[in-house]
Amino acid sequence: MLTVDYDRLDVRPGMRVLDLGCGEGRHTFEAYRRGAHVVALDLSEKDLGTTRQWCAAMDMAGEAPAAASATTVRGDLLALPFPDASFDRVIASEVMEHIPDDVTAIAELTRVLKPGGLAAVTVPRWLPERVCWALSDEYHANEGGHVRIYKEDELSGRLRDAGLTVTGNGFAHALHSPYWWLKCAIGDAAPTRAYHKLLVWDIVDRPALTRVLEQALNPLIGKSVVIYLRKEEVAASVAA
Repeated sequence: MLTVDYDRLDVRPGMRVLDLGCGEGRHTFEAYRRGAHVVALDLSEKDLGTTRQWCAAMDMAGEAPAAASATTVRGDLLALPFPDASFDRVIASEVMEHIPDDVTAIAELTRVLKPGGLAAVTVPRWLPERVCWALSDEYHANEGGHVRIYKEDELSGRLRDAGLTVTGNGFAHALHSPYWWLKCAIGDAAPTRAYHKLLVWDIVDRPALTRVLEQALNPLIGKSVVIYLRKEEVAASVAA
């Protein structure tokens, strides 16, 4: 289940792609499938292990081009272990809302992105997230949980301040918002479990009806907002 539109991010074979806070690798897999050289970074060694296992399974199944590569790195978004301008594309999906010092994390993301490179940053959208916070303290008030609710213009401003140009936005996972509202309101009760089964069916089978419904609802209650960005190239100075 991807939050980022890889066609808009223009991920192509041979590119170096960094998946920040990769979790269990859902965005890493698609970049690998498209022939990129992917680096998946996370603090959780357990999640990195899952990412490695699935990438190995993709390799064995022939689901990634032979020239592609996927590497995992345990690291901190506040001090990325890469040189400046190392990556053609950077993805930070559902990460920034967990980081108290998001200004430093954004600066690091910008630092390792090549001039002319593209990035995608996704966070929970303000309205669906506000409903979750209102319904349940447990949803966010735990170690490693969400530390803030972003308004889109607030996050866009911080990204611009770091030197990135916003090129567009998008919304995703509208059908997931009611699930989280149910979970926050009544916990793991029968209606929540039933709705979860519907989501699994939708993810696996991708029926046309739910695809059309989600596209229609995304601008209204999409669970995530995606901001697409470019790091502008610095014009070479001309000698007088």
